Amino acid sequence: MRVFATGASGFLGSYLVADLLARGHEVAVLLRPASSNWRLGPLQDRLHVIPGTLEHSEGLRGALQAFAPDAVVHMAWRGVAGSDRNSPIQAVNVADTVGLAELAADVGARIFVGAGSQAEYGPYDRAIREDDVPRPTTLYGMAKLAAGAMAMRLCEERGLRAAWLRIFSTYGPKDADYWLIPSLIRNLRSGHPMALTACEQRWGFLHARDAASAFRVAITQDAASGLFNVGSADAPPLRETVTRLRDLVRPGAALGFGELAYRPDQVMVLAADVSRMLALGWKPEVPLDEGLRETVEWHDATESS
Repeated sequence: MRVFATGASGFLGSYLVADLLARGHEVAVLLRPASSNWRLGPLQDRLHVIPGTLEHSEGLRGALQAFAPDAVVHMAWRGVAGSDRNSPIQAVNVADTVGLAELAADVGARIFVGAGSQAEYGPYDRAIREDDVPRPTTLYGMAKLAAGAMAMRLCEERGLRAAWLRIFSTYGPKDADYWLIPSLIRNLRSGHPMALTACEQRWGFLHARDAASAFRVAITQDAASGLFNVGSADAPPLRETVTRLRDLVRPGAALGFGELAYRPDQVMVLAADVSRMLALGWKPEVPLDEGLRETVEWHDATESS
């Protein structure tokens, strides 16, 4: 299959590209001229690179027509960091997503798969299902919800099979430094204290390889249409996960539990009902302990190189 991917130089995007290439698919990626592509490493030699940006999507038309993708997978998004979750830039992402879905149809793609977010749902006190009412509390969640709904509607009108995968918490090597797990590893390694909430949340983490395989299944399985949750059904207390990680990095180090207050809209349960994805044949394969150990080892190797 010929797949065009946006966001390929990002955390999950790089895992998806590696997954697709390993299974013999031909992959083209959109790369901004000034973007940092270190996550792709040696994979870049096996990719069709289409330089450009989504805000100037008409400039991509010729190259996309020449590549002739069977599927377009959209993982790029501006304003992912927590500090940007209520930035007006979120609205621009909606237009980018809808424009890309229209371009996918124009160049003859049959499949469109987009990266949504658990933030579309807002807080729930149990595992979240795809038919739960969305109650987003941030502009990020609102924009993801609007982008998914509009892109899938457009794809229906243009005859594309469309899937929108709502991603819950992911982790693994190559993750952005500002998220909890890499931040905690970095602070523990350096001996710096790190303020934490009481970490009473029940929080499921899914390894990036498993998240990538869910996207690959959604791209390749004809039955994958509509909304799908991508996350961990197992949501242990966050305090347990943080302590496990501490014991891998710096056993006995003090942890600043309770030094930070919960946000007013704090999600206290982040667990995904993934029945729909499982029905497609997807199966998470990386246990949390194994994934945390791999992540710590990657940080060790990166810091020592």
